[in-house]
Amino acid sequence: MPTPPLAGGLGGPAALRPLIDTVLTALHDGATLRDGPLPAGGPDTVTPRTRTATHPLIPDHGTGPHHALRNLVTALAAGAADPAHPHCAAHLHTPPLALAAAADLAASALNPSMDSWDQAPAASALEADLTTALAAEIYPHAPSPDAVITTGGTEANQLALLLARERHGPVQTICGANAHHSVTRAAWLLGLPEPVAVPAPTGTLDLAALDEALTELHRPLLVVATAGTTDTGEIDPLDAIADLCATHGAELHIDAAYGGPLLFSPTHRTLLHGLDRAHSVTLDLHKLGWQPASAGLLAVPERHHLTPLHHHAPYLNADDDTEAGLPDLLGRSLRTTRRPDALKIAVTLQALGRTGLADLIDRTLATAHHLADLVTKNPALDLYDHPTISTVLLRPTGADDHTVATVRRTLLQRGHAVLGRAHAEGRLWLKVTLLNPHTTPQDLQALLDLITDTTADLLTDTTADLPVGTTTSHLTGTTPDLPASTTTSHLTATTPDLPADHLTRPPATPTATHPTPHPTESDTPR
Repeated sequence: MPTPPLAGGLGGPAALRPLIDTVLTALHDGATLRDGPLPAGGPDTVTPRTRTATHPLIPDHGTGPHHALRNLVTALAAGAADPAHPHCAAHLHTPPLALAAAADLAASALNPSMDSWDQAPAASALEADLTTALAAEIYPHAPSPDAVITTGGTEANQLALLLARERHGPVQTICGANAHHSVTRAAWLLGLPEPVAVPAPTGTLDLAALDEALTELHRPLLVVATAGTTDTGEIDPLDAIADLCATHGAELHIDAAYGGPLLFSPTHRTLLHGLDRAHSVTLDLHKLGWQPASAGLLAVPERHHLTPLHHHAPYLNADDDTEAGLPDLLGRSLRTTRRPDALKIAVTLQALGRTGLADLIDRTLATAHHLADLVTKNPALDLYDHPTISTVLLRPTGADDHTVATVRRTLLQRGHAVLGRAHAEGRLWLKVTLLNPHTTPQDLQALLDLITDTTADLLTDTTADLPVGTTTSHLTGTTPDLPASTTTSHLTATTPDLPADHLTRPPATPTATHPTPHPTESDTPR
């Protein structure tokens, strides 16, 4: 077998071109086979089908590049959850822009490693300029803002706690009950005290409870606020939190992994008022920035705040090389080898400009508000609240939590839709996280029809051939189209692919059609 060609050098593009054609064909074929937002059948179907299609992964004799690419890429695409499909809307899992994915191909072909200048001469200059520019968006009035590229919000939050620890010792972190789980995990990894979680009864951090915690706890203290919660997409009162931190001498980190890109929208940037008062800010452009993962960032108002990250390895940043003018890159991350993720971000920003990115953001948020309006007009659905960013929570009217969970799993099992789940106001909700700017009003209506039709299907399947004297109160808390004397209290599950315990319900609590949002501390992620 001849030695396979390389992706770089003068011959690299010629070697890549036919392979890329094979990949693009396989992506198309896989999407055609899938024919929806995700494959039908659930893990019991997808896993064996994928294993059969890709076996053996390590053959004695290779199949050749085109066959291997066609086989594995087709199998992966056929079994993918496709965030570009308008009904794949469960998580902060963005459909990447084509131009960003193309830039990522160039990064893979060139393969600069961002741990020493001699491995990434141009990429290190590009990254330095990009991180400075993005930090200046967050801290427009700071004299020397800076940022480092991270794998996402989790790593950025960990770095924020690490930098606070290096400045002040074992800081006590205070966060809302609505904070991302990575805050607690970061404290654990860094050997810091477990964060104190203050209530977030309306979905955002309670200011009175924060004031009380800041008064009672010993310093040093680090408050973590959230600009775009995972469950509801809400934004804490950043300016008021910054005021309390200033009063009590606490530092402030803002996790704006989700909401941070609103800075680029003149229409919505006021939601982030007070962001520039934080000692550090997390930003994640593989969410509301449409980048392939990963594309995270931690920004600080002063470059010297990043000094604790400095690390010395003579083979990468020898003192005499640094003194001679070679940039020292090891202080730009806790990682050593890392990809040039700055390239795809820079390509996107340059291609779209401020107005183009603002248009994507505004379109996406308008789509979320349109979905909320559709829900309020549908008597079969309840809306949690109008969205702050692009997350919409809804549930079938009168349903209990078991029914909501079963509807979600049924949509997954059938391959019809990928929806998330979130607890708020003491109940379970279907979570629709809209990040696709191409989603149409027709797509949204079709999604709601899937939810209501699936709910009706489950009721029909479980109320067929019922004996006299049964009701559906244990299913949904309602009795649609059944005489008052009918019950389902002794019903055995008949829905295919669903365990029986999902269809035996405790009595549901009647709910208002459009309840006012008041989640409790225990309802939000810790």
